Amino acid sequence: MRALSTPDAATSGSRRQFVTLAGIAAAGVFGASSVRLSAQAPTDVDILNFALNLEYLEAEFYLRSAYGRGLRDVDITGSGELGPVLGGRKVSFATSSIQQYAAEIARDEEAHVRLLRATIIALGGTPVARPALDLQDSFMTAAELAGLGAGFDPYANENNFLLGAFIFEDVGVTAYKGAARLIVNKDVLEAAAGLLAVEGYHAAEVRTVLYARGFGDATQKISDLRDSVDGPTDLDQGVLLDGKANIVPTDANGLVFSRTAQQVLNIVYLGGAANDFGFFPNRMNGTIR
Repeated sequence: MRALSTPDAATSGSRRQFVTLAGIAAAGVFGASSVRLSAQAPTDVDILNFALNLEYLEAEFYLRSAYGRGLRDVDITGSGELGPVLGGRKVSFATSSIQQYAAEIARDEEAHVRLLRATIIALGGTPVARPALDLQDSFMTAAELAGLGAGFDPYANENNFLLGAFIFEDVGVTAYKGAARLIVNKDVLEAAAGLLAVEGYHAAEVRTVLYARGFGDATQKISDLRDSVDGPTDLDQGVLLDGKANIVPTDANGLVFSRTAQQVLNIVYLGGAANDFGFFPNRMNGTIR
């Protein structure tokens, strides 16, 4: 697609215009063919390993975009199959502040990976290895499904980078919120609350810049895509709502939305097998996958 260096038109007041996704029905989005969830209640280690898979994804994207490198070898080993990372490269940022934002987020996400791994070990568990990650074709697929055109490259320029980041950040926030009620250990819950807060800061940072640059239409299309694959409920919002700034997407009580593990998987798998399981071509590692 074209490099998104010029602002898109502002979105209409509609919060959601359902996106029709080719192949989604065949993939069995809401069935067992799309996700594999344990029949037993997940343990704290299970939940943290699920979060670790997501943090691997974010860390590898941001580290490559900001620094042109990935996670250290010592931070990616563990149970399950260690996978390669397809794609990802350093972005040529035109604006110093955006470059600094990217670097800050990258450092945070790398620290999250290390924290989760250490916490899992402290609980007597084994961190999952980094699964295979697709940071190239998955973005092109997501953009095309969202109606942003073909050939999207999140590393082509800083605006594309911000749109790529927008795909992840809101999902991370809602994932941590949804998992909070399942965590038993209070120390783990406190750490998860800290992770949720940081992801919220990151999301607001990205959303603010995209709003200021006039990408309301593009963010709404990505939001509609996430809503279309995560389930029948309307949990997602772009950076405009009723034609006005919507930096903090909340429910009627001013609270962050929650997503279940299955809803999160539906998004990061881009609907399932029909789209080669999106950002995780061999699915995640761990019991929640």
